[in-house]
Amino acid sequence: MTNRRKYVIIGIGIAIVAFFLTFIYLRFYYKIPPLGEDLVVHVPEPKMLYGLKADSFHIEESTVMRNQNLSDILIDRGVSAQSVDQLAKNSVTVFDVRKMRAGNRYTMFYSTDANRRPLFLAYENNNVDYYLYSLTGSLLVTAGKHTVTSKRQTVSGVITSSLWNAMKENNISPLLAVQLSDIYAWTIDFFAIQKGDKFTVIFDEDFVNGESIGIGKIYSASFNQGGTEFYAIRFTQEDGDSFFDQKGNSLRKAFLKAPLKFSHISSRFSNNRMHPVLRIVRPHHGVDYAAATGTPVYSIGDGVVLQKSYQPAGGGNFVKIKHNSVYTTSYMHLSKFALGLRAGLHVKQGEVIGYVGATGLASGPHLDFRVFMDGTAVDPLKIKSEPAEPVRAANLPKFNMLRDSVVKLLDIRKI
Repeated sequence: MTNRRKYVIIGIGIAIVAFFLTFIYLRFYYKIPPLGEDLVVHVPEPKMLYGLKADSFHIEESTVMRNQNLSDILIDRGVSAQSVDQLAKNSVTVFDVRKMRAGNRYTMFYSTDANRRPLFLAYENNNVDYYLYSLTGSLLVTAGKHTVTSKRQTVSGVITSSLWNAMKENNISPLLAVQLSDIYAWTIDFFAIQKGDKFTVIFDEDFVNGESIGIGKIYSASFNQGGTEFYAIRFTQEDGDSFFDQKGNSLRKAFLKAPLKFSHISSRFSNNRMHPVLRIVRPHHGVDYAAATGTPVYSIGDGVVLQKSYQPAGGGNFVKIKHNSVYTTSYMHLSKFALGLRAGLHVKQGEVIGYVGATGLASGPHLDFRVFMDGTAVDPLKIKSEPAEPVRAANLPKFNMLRDSVVKLLDIRKI
């Protein structure tokens, strides 16, 4: 064999080896499929927005301005008045367009060509619910919901001034403070919390498209006030879930269903009632119980008397009672007060605080009874007043197992 031929053979061998080594390298490091297999190209999923492929449109995001309505939004963007009118009609069974609120977000979808024709409008009624308006063809209006994902969170904090500020200082939504005050309404007076009080909470934070939309379900909490630990453990029984302390007692106490014995309800909670004396329409944020003058009026729950006074232009003789950090009640048009009643006095549930009358602006003897939740008037007939029962005996073993694991977890995260 000549040297030339020998070198050719060696060269071919080296080339073959180099080819296979290169193939093996690319096969394992760059995921090239084996010979004979089809090459699979992984195309990223298109970004979806309100059920539409976002990259197929030119998108404009905005918010509803004050006094702006659907017609203003669409006509300014080239949609005909006739189409807007039909959209409003098609929307009747889906969403009342008159209820579009200033500050809510909406998104316009335009064609990507030079004409930029308006094709869809998506209006967000809240963080989850939206309505999609098709601006062409049959002008359909459909309701949709964003996918909500929840992330379990455990947070702890120390009170320096208020629970609200403690949440902000720990980068926690202050809305968690509102929910905690509801859970502990009968256990802790949040107006009396002190510097150094501590809390730990396990809860879900909800997200839509990666953006936090607020606090979801609260699972458990501990609150240390003045060295005393108060636990709140969510537990589900046959009739639903509620919060209980370590011993299985409900954290929710009951109100009396009514503050007196009455003959009938003469007026209900309303935003536009015709006043029986003034003969004008105005809100009546209470319930009127018709009863004979002198009928005893009771406090619907334990509390402290905030006011005992007289309003000559309105409520006449009235009493206001603070029951906890959430609920306050008032009792108006009393003929007289209970003996010894005064501001600052602690009263018990069912204790007489006054007697039915017709003082102030009243057309006859009755009690005008009002309930305030976090300072806002609510319908007294709709507040929860059923007895708060402890964990049922049959459910105690399951509750005790949950309690032990929850308390251990909360204690680990305490500051």
